[in-house]
Amino acid sequence: MPVSLKHFPLPQWFHNIGPRQPVLQVQQKRLSSPLNGLRGLAAPRRGFRNPAHPHQTPGKLQKRLKEQRKGWRNPWIFYPGCAVALGVVGVLGYETNEPFRHTILAVGRCSRIAAAAVPSAVDYKVMMSKSYDSEEALDQAWSDCHTRSAKRVLKALLANGGVFIKMGQHMSSLIVLPKEWRETMRPLQDQCEATSLEDLEKLFVSDMGMDISELFDDFDPNPIGVASLAQVHVASHRPTGRRVAVKLQHPHLAEFCNVDMEMVDVTLGWIKYWFPDFEFSWLADEMRTNLPKEMDFIHEARNAERAKADFTNVVTSMYIPEIITATKRVLIMEYIQGARVDDLKYLADHNIDRNKVSIELSRIFSQMVFNNGWFHADPHPGNLLIRPSPPKSKSPYNFEIVLLDHGLYFDLEPQLRVNYSKLWLSLMEPASPEVIEDRRRYAMLVGNIGPDLYPVFEAALTGRAALEGSWDEEETPGDSSFSRGSSIVDLHKQSTAEVEAIRNAVAKQDGLLLSVFDVLRRVPRRVLMVLKLNDLTRGLDHALMTTHSPVRVFIEHAKFCIWAVWQDDRRRLSETLRSRGLLSISLFRDWFKSWWKYESKYIQLVCYEAYLDFAGWKVQRKAWLRGLWQKGLQGARDAAAGLPVAQTP
Repeated sequence: MPVSLKHFPLPQWFHNIGPRQPVLQVQQKRLSSPLNGLRGLAAPRRGFRNPAHPHQTPGKLQKRLKEQRKGWRNPWIFYPGCAVALGVVGVLGYETNEPFRHTILAVGRCSRIAAAAVPSAVDYKVMMSKSYDSEEALDQAWSDCHTRSAKRVLKALLANGGVFIKMGQHMSSLIVLPKEWRETMRPLQDQCEATSLEDLEKLFVSDMGMDISELFDDFDPNPIGVASLAQVHVASHRPTGRRVAVKLQHPHLAEFCNVDMEMVDVTLGWIKYWFPDFEFSWLADEMRTNLPKEMDFIHEARNAERAKADFTNVVTSMYIPEIITATKRVLIMEYIQGARVDDLKYLADHNIDRNKVSIELSRIFSQMVFNNGWFHADPHPGNLLIRPSPPKSKSPYNFEIVLLDHGLYFDLEPQLRVNYSKLWLSLMEPASPEVIEDRRRYAMLVGNIGPDLYPVFEAALTGRAALEGSWDEEETPGDSSFSRGSSIVDLHKQSTAEVEAIRNAVAKQDGLLLSVFDVLRRVPRRVLMVLKLNDLTRGLDHALMTTHSPVRVFIEHAKFCIWAVWQDDRRRLSETLRSRGLLSISLFRDWFKSWWKYESKYIQLVCYEAYLDFAGWKVQRKAWLRGLWQKGLQGARDAAAGLPVAQTP
């Protein structure tokens, strides 16, 4: 039946449209349903018209929507919009998703290292591919390339901080690295960025369960020292009323330690890829092993207590601050008022003899290495303080040397310690075929160093050019304008010619630079740390501007070596006596022979060190007289203390 529009309740505005725009179409289509009427018809299709804008037809509406979509595709709108959206998503992900945040940080740290490593690798490649007119030009090219590369790396290490600062500090103390690299990295010893007090408050509450103000009075917000892993503040300890030093770890270290170590591995992998012979993977392995120990302040507190116990019955000027409280990231200890051990002005103001300070430093670390077999592996000047001896001090002098930062210690097996002592004693003997053979044999036992690398190992051990007879062929790599000693005893003050010869030999001699890195790969890590310790003590002797011979510190080493060998002989003879149950003539002869060798050698060393001390005293007196002539009594005191007289008012 025909359908009328009046069957549909349409609004009034529809009836007012008129016949010009038919907007309702009804199709009469039978469905399968047997029902008649409206139920059997299909639903009507009608175009949409907005009552607010009745003039907009469906065609106009589609055109408008199309124009809107086209507007969003405009590059001036689309790309900035995407950038803003991605930025918002990135910020939210960085703040709420830890793996995403670590990834972003790793990319940033990696890009900084790449920006330093890649140009440096290219720089070295280009430099080595060029030809030079003279040896001097080649030396200068090497030096300039080392300096440029080291500065790039230093900038990246400072930007990344944390583990990378620690790596740079380790590089600054390796004598086998080029001088330019070591000197460029040296500022990392005391140029680290401090953590804000707000972040330290959160760390303190997390570890101690209370606010800083609850445990301390007068907590100084400005740190007295900032290192790569922690910073130190001074405060008054409420429970005891004592002035204490509060060592707080940088909060970000624990979060990014793994990320940083991965980046160190990647960086050293790049170096190995570009320069296969220059492998530093041992450095990453060493840091991965030692860094968790240094980041655990409970471990550091145990080390400090053990080191103090090792010196209980020793007459020494060494002092270790008392530990009050220790957690994994917070260390509270006795506060010591003093100055850096190489502060010549402080030494002069307190009438402290810098020669005695150098000798006492040598005694302390020789006692650790040769007698205790357990030693502090990071004694740079920032970890050593000096102060006048307080009342009831057991120091034999008018000063105490305060040893700080006990996070990194190494032990030496008894046999390794004895072989190392015998190696040092062989270096004290005049060169002969038998002595040279002993030196090389003990170098193999101590450092896994064969005859081909022995001269390089000896130079790293003594900090001087290899002794006479060290090379298989009697030819001096580089310059031969200086005389080589037959033993350590024959060495004089290191001349400019010797310094230049050592540096030039590494640059000029084919394969010698590679031998240096080969030594680093072969030497056991503990022995490498002993080499580092030797270099640091020699560096302190130089920084103190001592007036005695540089051999003086070697003589101190030798005295402890003699004692270590004698104790080993006693132990061995005692075991033989216990096994036999009877003292035989041959056993007594062996005991007497060992004892006499120890006593005679020890007396010789004591007499020789007395001679060297007297010679050093004479140099000081001459300086005193020279200063007296130039600036009066004040100039005399400054000159004797190693201070520049010309700057004295």
